Amino acid sequence: MEFSETMAALEAAGTAQNRKVYARHGVGEPMFGVSYAALGKLAKRIKKDQALAEQLWQSGNHDARVLATQIADPAATTSALLERWRKDLDNYVLTDAFVKHTAKTPLADRKIAQWTAKKAEWTARAGWSLLASRAPSSDWSDKDLAAFLPVIEAGIHQAKNRARDAMLMALIAIGIRSAALEKKAGAAAKRIGPVEVDHGETGCKTPDPIPYIAKARARRNG
Repeated sequence: MEFSETMAALEAAGTAQNRKVYARHGVGEPMFGVSYAALGKLAKRIKKDQALAEQLWQSGNHDARVLATQIADPAATTSALLERWRKDLDNYVLTDAFVKHTAKTPLADRKIAQWTAKKAEWTARAGWSLLASRAPSSDWSDKDLAAFLPVIEAGIHQAKNRARDAMLMALIAIGIRSAALEKKAGAAAKRIGPVEVDHGETGCKTPDPIPYIAKARARRNG
């Protein structure tokens, strides 16, 4: 598909109701309000198209940028491109879509190390969310993953809101990895105590990590 045709398809798929929903999740204009179901159908139609993905991102439109993350080619994604896109992140919905793409690239582990060290809210969220997505099944050792727990423990309460949320999810993901890490993550969670995350005008809730990890491991092992 050409860029203009894709943008027209996105605009046609947008709804006022979806724009209201996305706005409650912190998404700003410009956006069409395209559902993830519609985005998924369009992505399947386009398949992988790196050039189109870069045009869509450059448009600045939220829905176009989410679609860009779905059709971008992980093998053709350079570190420079990821850094350009990272600088444009301005809400957690787009950040999480960006992370999903980044996790498929050969650069994922390098970006975890770089971005978790940053304090900027969306960069930090990208790094910790990327770690959360990689922790359960990556080829990292338990020792490698355990090294992130003191970092989370020391910094989670000082981190910005959506970064704090991602740090908690990273702790949970590390704990799900193995019995030994469940114990270490649980001990860290007890020392950390309650974690406050402002989810805005949404129904989202902050999970209690210890029972969450236990239930997830039970499902995984059962």
